[in-house]
Amino acid sequence: MTSKVICIVLGGGQGSRLSPLTATRSKPAVPIAGKYRLVDIPISNCLHSGIHRIFVLTQFNSASLNKHIKNTYHFSSFSEAFVDIIAAEQTPSSVAWFQGTADAVRQSLRHLSVHEFEYVLILSGDQLYQMDFEDMINQHVQSEAEISIATIPVHVNDVPGFGILKTNDENLITSFIEKPKSGFENWVSEVSPQMKAEGRLYLASMGIYLFNKKLLYDLLEGNDRTDFGKEIIPQSISEHKVVSYQYEGYWTDIGTIPSFFEANLGLTDDIPQFNLFDTKPIYTRARMLPPSKMSGTKVDRALIADGCIINASSITRSIIGIRTRVGFESVIENCYVMGCDNYETLEQIKESHLSHSPFMGIGDRCHVRNAIIDKNTCIGDDVQINVGEKLENGDYETYTVQDGIVIVKKRAVIPSGTVI
Repeated sequence: MTSKVICIVLGGGQGSRLSPLTATRSKPAVPIAGKYRLVDIPISNCLHSGIHRIFVLTQFNSASLNKHIKNTYHFSSFSEAFVDIIAAEQTPSSVAWFQGTADAVRQSLRHLSVHEFEYVLILSGDQLYQMDFEDMINQHVQSEAEISIATIPVHVNDVPGFGILKTNDENLITSFIEKPKSGFENWVSEVSPQMKAEGRLYLASMGIYLFNKKLLYDLLEGNDRTDFGKEIIPQSISEHKVVSYQYEGYWTDIGTIPSFFEANLGLTDDIPQFNLFDTKPIYTRARMLPPSKMSGTKVDRALIADGCIINASSITRSIIGIRTRVGFESVIENCYVMGCDNYETLEQIKESHLSHSPFMGIGDRCHVRNAIIDKNTCIGDDVQINVGEKLENGDYETYTVQDGIVIVKKRAVIPSGTVI
């Protein structure tokens, strides 16, 4: 059945909630877990589910995403499989950029029409989860649904942050409300005993939709509705058969800096909710990097990616991305260090020492806590980041502070002795 499905991954807009990580890259291209990109999650879920025809829609800062897709997802010449980018473009019928999720799919329908398919799976590009879409597709077909929406039970405290659905005994969605602030007590749905025991009684939309091809075209063509969550889905419930596919595994929307930070650091737990060590791997770009090298470093609950050279005193509950250098006697606590796109040569490092300028990486005797260090940053010796009193939110030349998290910007240079 998955051979009859085409997938669309929505790349999102400007990604302002993830700024400054999205200042030079699109949201799906943001690095996670030290070696992957956000877009690798939905694509890997699709490939493991037998869905091999995937479009990624984007319009902001798409160069790095294009490069990642091109360098990562290669298929046999004898296969129909592909992962292609569809960027917003001006055409005779549309001169505007994507105005919302539904508008992005509408403008992309002409790219889909050259393929044979019966169903369209629509995914978000900024979520962390592991799902077998084949189960969702089988339920969709067996129930003769026209639209299926993946839902997850949430606690009453989480309701205001989601689109909330209500289902009947046959799993049909009977009503929908977008991010209700109050008056939602009677929106409880039927959930499993385990979810009831955890107090997760409300069904939230995961932003994962499965449409019958004909209905999707009918809903999008000849109108100006721009958003699935706010327009298409609520208006379809009374007119079409819309079914809930209830998912109870780990899922999180990582569209904000705090959620992105916690989702990454959560991967360092003894038994993380998101399992990187599954038999079904997350696919990403294959890099020919050497093993990481560590000397004199105490490591506790950390993920160390390939190609690192680490002489730190200690690394605690942190992720260290590819090609990261950390100097002697440095301490890294609760940090996501994204790493580097290339190595500096020994000559370049020597020149940095002679000119007293930082080399790429983290220098000697630094103390960094509760921070995201974006790629290709140069942090000098004796730098302290976020080790004192709680910092006020703000955006500065080389870093940003959000909710107690310091984000050192991509390619920033932090001179030796700096205290943030």
